[in-house]
Amino acid sequence: MTQTSSGTDPHRWLEEVESPQALAWVRERSAASEDTLRRTDVFPALHAGIQDALEASDRIPLVRQAGDHLYGFWTDADHPRGVWRRTTWASYRTEEPAWEVLVDVDALAAAEDVPWVWQGAALLRPGHDRALVHLSRGGSDAGTTRELDLTTGFFVPAPEGFAKPEAKGSLTWRDRDHVFLTTADDPTGATRSGYPRTVRLWRRGTPASEAEVVHTVPEEDLGVFVHHDQERDQTVLTRVPAFYREQALVLTTDGVQALDLPETASISVHGDQVAVELRHAWRPRPGLEYAPGALVVAPLPAVLTDPATAPWTCLVAPDERSALVGLSWTAHQLVTTTLQEVRHTVQAHRRTAQGWVTTDLTDALEVGLRTVSLSAVDDHESDDLWVVTTGFLDPMTLSLAHLEEGQGQDLRLETLRQAPQRFDASGLEVTQQWATSADGTRVPYWQVGPADLPGDGSTPTVLHGYGGFEHALTPAYDPIVGRAWLAHGHVHVVAGIRGGGEFGPRWHQAALQEQRPRAYEDFVAVARDLVARGVTSVPRLGTTGRSNGGLLVGNMLTGYPEDFGAVVCQVPLLDMGRYHHLLAGASWMAEYGDPDDPEQWEWLQTFSPYQRFDPERPTPPVYLATSTRDDRVHPGHARKMAALLEEHGRDVTYWENTEGGHGGASTAAQWATWHALAWAFLHERLTG
Repeated sequence: MTQTSSGTDPHRWLEEVESPQALAWVRERSAASEDTLRRTDVFPALHAGIQDALEASDRIPLVRQAGDHLYGFWTDADHPRGVWRRTTWASYRTEEPAWEVLVDVDALAAAEDVPWVWQGAALLRPGHDRALVHLSRGGSDAGTTRELDLTTGFFVPAPEGFAKPEAKGSLTWRDRDHVFLTTADDPTGATRSGYPRTVRLWRRGTPASEAEVVHTVPEEDLGVFVHHDQERDQTVLTRVPAFYREQALVLTTDGVQALDLPETASISVHGDQVAVELRHAWRPRPGLEYAPGALVVAPLPAVLTDPATAPWTCLVAPDERSALVGLSWTAHQLVTTTLQEVRHTVQAHRRTAQGWVTTDLTDALEVGLRTVSLSAVDDHESDDLWVVTTGFLDPMTLSLAHLEEGQGQDLRLETLRQAPQRFDASGLEVTQQWATSADGTRVPYWQVGPADLPGDGSTPTVLHGYGGFEHALTPAYDPIVGRAWLAHGHVHVVAGIRGGGEFGPRWHQAALQEQRPRAYEDFVAVARDLVARGVTSVPRLGTTGRSNGGLLVGNMLTGYPEDFGAVVCQVPLLDMGRYHHLLAGASWMAEYGDPDDPEQWEWLQTFSPYQRFDPERPTPPVYLATSTRDDRVHPGHARKMAALLEEHGRDVTYWENTEGGHGGASTAAQWATWHALAWAFLHERLTG
């Protein structure tokens, strides 16, 4: 161990994100790393191939409907920061749609000399003539919002127009002359995690300082968020005391009324219905109990009156091998996506006079061994769904599913767009494998690679994982992995370890806080299974992870160094003794624990890579990357780990992008560099 939670840290100065001394340290190492990796044999082709895939003109232009138009954001070689644009349905169905550009982010960035990054836009309904445009500087979470007049193409100037200065928070339309404002710069202050704690109603033409307070949450909360349904004039606030805890607050004529539902559940209000996704067992009244992972629904008026007497209906009741992973409301149905043994299935639930009726849509949607993502085209007017499917070797397909009220089983599927292959997948196959963890738990993983592996451990292999926040890793087409790794005849593996959402809340909770090492035992079990099966060998086995996945591979670096030949660790958490004092870190204590509590620090330090580093134990070569503009996971984690490893003469390559936020990059060119450097590192360390 290098230090305790409260001990001296000789590298603390690297937490000063933009101090001249820290930035000089960053520039020196980043320049040296980039120079070395750019001179590798593989880098030029990697960079060119990745950027070509990211800027390809035949990518699918994803859109959403608002009124008579389809709106979408698009980047290409001529617009690296992107354009927000719209077209009509008739035009979108053609091979070359005619687009009307509404916001050119590159032009705006050049005019204002600010590296603006698109964060989205919200249209005013029902007229669709105004929009709230969200932008951030360099890709940070903190952003600014401006009101755009779509009839003139210009931002509405103050004092008539709405504009939120740069800070974490949002503007949300209530109606033409009012918005809901949340900002971390509110006079009431921000939460401990750095998010807004107050919702205000702001009237057009008045100063933001005079906006009426709607609701304020305690400073100890994570934050408060606003959803307003403009068509129904329905406002729901979500108070988030901590991760995995939330409280739905409905704005009524009598003020804010909380729904008396389990705080550990996820709540969705749609018109006169409430859907409750349970993380723990719930007993609304004697004789009625629902299991963790279940989805139950009831009428909103009944829930507002008394949840105990509300007529609840269970629509999804997962078992230990399944999990609810998504839900989408349409005009008359609730469509759910579940995983069965980490394979997607889809169900439509329709409310009738006799009760809810469920229809399985999996076969009709032609899901197969692919991930399916669903969203409503217009959740007020129709039951149509956007359907996006993708698999490890299957490029994205965009379809339109037509669901007629009362006839979900008669679904019609219209394919709108099919992306082409971006890499040579001939001879490759996808298989699902299972490893056995230290405590006997079976852990699933996907293996993608040549069907005719030699089986002698000679194949370079990269193992990827995440294992946190109930996030499931499922099949997805990745042209970057394909071009950089699979097309070379290598193997890529994705592990579904505990801490994730592959098998629902139980799978996640099995690796929370003091149980966190279970996730790392699962991951190394997969690594060892790959070696035991002859897929690869330790010198040819690398691992990648970002964010919480960076914490995962950081634990491989210091906890299981003998099992890996190389480690790529990006935008990571690594110093778990200080993470809760850095940027948004305090919001994740429900996941990891509180280092200031001596009892919790005793077990938390067992999976803190920065503290876990043992100078007497070897470490594999490691590539550490982060972003100066990451205002979610502090760049100090990666900086300090690199400094610690350097201090002890280890093989460490460090690179930091100057923008990009937690994503790591802002443009296709930046993304190409971000990915090409990491994959060049893996080629150098694993394939020689």
